[in-house]
This record gives sequence, structure tokens and C-alpha cells, in this order.
Amino acid sequence: MTTRRAYGLTLLAALTYTSLMFCWFTLPAYLSTIQTELTLTGTQAGLVAGAVPLVYIPLALVSGLVVDRVGAGRSLSVGLAIVAVAQMARSVAGGFPSLLAATLLLGVGATAITFGLPKLVSTLFPAGETGAASSLYLLCASAGTAGAFSVGRPILGPALGGWRPLFLASGAVALGYALVWALVARAAVPAAETDSDFQLESLTADLRAILSNPALRLVVVLGVVYLSVLHGLQGWLPTILESRGMASGTAGQTATLLVVANAAGILTIPVLADRYDARRVAVVCCGAAVAVGVATIARTGVGVALLAGIVCTGLGVGGLSPLVRAIPPELDGIGPRLTGVAVGFVFAGGEVGGFGGPVVIGALYDATGTYATGLGLLCLGGLAAVAAGSRLDV
Repeated sequence: MTTRRAYGLTLLAALTYTSLMFCWFTLPAYLSTIQTELTLTGTQAGLVAGAVPLVYIPLALVSGLVVDRVGAGRSLSVGLAIVAVAQMARSVAGGFPSLLAATLLLGVGATAITFGLPKLVSTLFPAGETGAASSLYLLCASAGTAGAFSVGRPILGPALGGWRPLFLASGAVALGYALVWALVARAAVPAAETDSDFQLESLTADLRAILSNPALRLVVVLGVVYLSVLHGLQGWLPTILESRGMASGTAGQTATLLVVANAAGILTIPVLADRYDARRVAVVCCGAAVAVGVATIARTGVGVALLAGIVCTGLGVGGLSPLVRAIPPELDGIGPRLTGVAVGFVFAGGEVGGFGGPVVIGALYDATGTYATGLGLLCLGGLAAVAAGSRLDV
């Protein structure tokens, strides 16, 4: 397969990630409205905002094993179809239980997409070239998140009549693209991607190789930090800004700055790290940027300093995002064959932070009346990434 064709296939696959992230983050974009309409407490709102990461904790390893055997093509199409059904179910939620259940279902589909794309990239590209390809699909993911905040909340939602019609329409569009990708995958994904082997001996051997890898455990630490900060801020940043006096539309558009900076980090940091063979330095710098950025958000009011903190945090998280996906295939004992389950292991641990980030921010706000306490914990996470990155031999 030519490089151009490989990148083209990666781009088409990445649009499943765009659809996932738009559906996922329409809820945080409308969180304050939904919280009022469904009379959710701060803790309940945090649980809903963190429900998708929660699903990764028990399912990540299983999903990674399935992706490695079923193949990226089918995994992405089935995963997006599940996301679409869940998004449409959220549009008719009548309270906390039904909204939470539909969001958990969305998380099931999200795992297949999250692990299917690294699997596809590791198959299509040599190990030294996965950074740029990973940046491509993560950029598409950022576009979906940005679209939810900058287009879905202030433009599409009001035009369609509110959050419920927006959820229904976006779910229908996602279902349509799931069918489109299924046709593309059937025609274009390499045959090796659809080989399957679910024998117990094979599954056990793969798990043993993953769980006993010390370097991969350090990547798990990076995953915890990356996902706790990403989901914590994406879930609560618009609400935090509204609490400081911003109008809801302005808060949503300002929160998009985090996504834009995240995209800039995705595009530049992994490429530079690969070019200069400096992935460890890149990880350390990204962790430091997260710590400084979150501390600035916590300590400043509305103004230039706040915007600078958002940008700094986004750049750091953006750099970590592709690195935690690109590093595992290069580790001894992993390689392309075990990429799905290796990334699954990273996310199984990492999504403890992904779930805990939004929940802790909401719970600590209920307990203390301020968002600064939860943000302080995210800041400590950035320092943990610095420590873990300094020990990585990459």
C-alpha cells in the first residue's frame, strides 16, 4: 500500500473519531442546561460527564483483545453504530438514570474506536512514522470536540430547537457514517486486519506480555494524567467559566480554545519528537505545561492570564495524547501485533483518571464551593507526568 493511500484510509477512519467526539461532548457543552432541566446535583452531573471514561476501566483490555483479532475495519464501524444509538437514546432521557445508562452505552462504542485507530495505524505505517498518522486521527477527534462546543452548542442546538433535537440529529448522522465506513473497510482494509484467533492460550499469552511490561506501566501513568486533565476540563471548563460571569455561549466558545491548543499540540509535538528522537523530552515538557497551565486556570479570573493557562494546558495534553498511543508499539515485547491490547491496558488504567477527573471536580465543588480544589489535583497530575516521563527510555 502506498503512503498516500495509507494516509487516505487513516483519514476516512478518523472521521469515525470525529463523529464519536461530537456526540460525546455535546453533553458537556450543554451540561449546565441539562443539569437544570433534569435537576441534577453537581455530583450527578460529574458522574454523567465522567461516565464514558468509566466504561473504559472494565472494558479496555477486553476491547483491545477483540480489536486485535476482529480488526480495525469492523471494530470502527460497529463502535460508531453503538455510539449513534446511544446518542439518540440520550436525546429522550427523562432523568439521571436514563441519561447515565445511555452515556455508558456510548462509552462501549467509544472503546472500539479508541483502540481500533491505533491498531489500523500500526498496521499501515512503520513504527517510526506512527506519530504523524496518530496526530492525523487525533486532530479529527479534536475537530469533533471543537464542533460540539463552538458549533453544536451556540449554533446547531438553537437552530434545531435545543439539546434534545441536536442529540437526535447527531446520532442519526453518526449512524449513517458507520454504514459508509463499513463499506470502505470491506473494500480497502488489508485482509490481515480481519484475521481472528480467540483461543484461550492466545488470549492468556497476550495478557501476560502486556501486564508484565514495566515500561508500559509508565505509559499508564501518562494515560492517567492525560485523561484526567482532558476529561476533567472538557467536562467542566464551560461551567467553570460561566461561574466566573461568562455568558453560556461565550463560555462554550472560550472552552474551544482548549481544543484548538490541544490540536496544535497534537500536530506539532509528536512530529518534532519523532524528528529529533526526543520522545522522553517531549513527555516531560508536556507534563510541565499541564501543571503550569492548570495552576494558572485555577488561580486567575477572566482575562489574558486565564486564556494563556487554557492554551498552555491544551498544548501539554495535546502532546501527550498521540504519544501515549505511539509509544506502546515501539516497546520491547509489544509491537504492532499487540498494539490494540497494549493501548487498551493504557486506557484501562488511564480512564480511572478520565472518570475521576470530572467526578472529583464536581464532588469537591459540592463540598467546598470552589473549583480550585479539583483543579489543584489536576495540577499535581502534570507533575506526575514529568516524573514518569523522565524514567521512560524512548
